[in-house]
Amino acid sequence: MTLMGIDLPLEAIRRQIASGVDILVHLGRMRDKSRKLLEITEVCGFENGEIQTHPLYQWKEKNGLVKAGELLHCEKLERAGMKL
Repeated sequence: MTLMGIDLPLEAIRRQIASGVDILVHLGRMRDKSRKLLEITEVCGFENGEIQTHPLYQWKEKNGLVKAGELLHCEKLERAGMKL
């Protein structure tokens, strides 16, 4: 939507997205028409023109939602008073 309204370079828009989003939650429709949480991914930053992500949880067909990694950037949670 940003590309339609303002003439900004794509890299600047990607950099803004990377700095403004911390966690992505991917919901999807399964073969049986149900919706499931398929992936939770941490947005780690912006490098080499690409948004860097780190998967935290991923949906596996046999096991359901399984842990794929640890949260790398905990600073905002700690500032909010959460203890990890």
